[in-house]
Amino acid sequence: MTDPSVDTAEEKAGPAAARSRAERRRDTEHRLAHDVDVWVASASADGAPYLVPLSFDWDGEALLLATPAASPTGRNLAASGTVRLGLGRTRDVAMIDGTVEVLEMGALPAERAERFAARTGFDPRSAGSPYRWFRVLPQRVQAWREENELSGRDLMRDGRWLA
Repeated sequence: MTDPSVDTAEEKAGPAAARSRAERRRDTEHRLAHDVDVWVASASADGAPYLVPLSFDWDGEALLLATPAASPTGRNLAASGTVRLGLGRTRDVAMIDGTVEVLEMGALPAERAERFAARTGFDPRSAGSPYRWFRVLPQRVQAWREENELSGRDLMRDGRWLA
C-alpha cells in the first residue's frame, strides 16, 4: 500500500540538495511555459477566501486567465486587483503574487485569445456565460521544494527577477 502523503519514491528518500536561485527561476519559468493549470486564490471584500483551479497561458511577461465575470473569482479579481497563484505540486511549488488587469472578451487581440484557446483546450469567447480575461502581472514570485529551500525562496520582488 502506498503512502498517500508522499507523491513519489524520490520524496520518500528525502529532499534533494537545495537549488540555487537561478535554478529555481529556470524551473519556475519552465512550469509557466509548460503547465496549463494554476491555483487561483482571491478574497471577497469581506475577506472570505476563495480558491479555484484555472487554466492559464504565459506570454513571458504575464499570465492570462479567464473565468465567468459573475463567478466569485471573477468578482474578487475585478474588485481587488490582486491575486495569489499556486503553481506546481506542494513539494515543488511556485507562489506568485500579482496585480490583475481585467479585460472584456473583445479587448484582447485575437491572436492572444487564439493562443490561450490552443494551449488550454478551452475558448472562453464561445462560452455560454459572459467571461472576462484576467491578465496577471507577477510582482512577487517564490519557489521551494522542501525546508532546505525556504531560505532564498524569493525569485522576484516588485516585479523584478532577483536572479
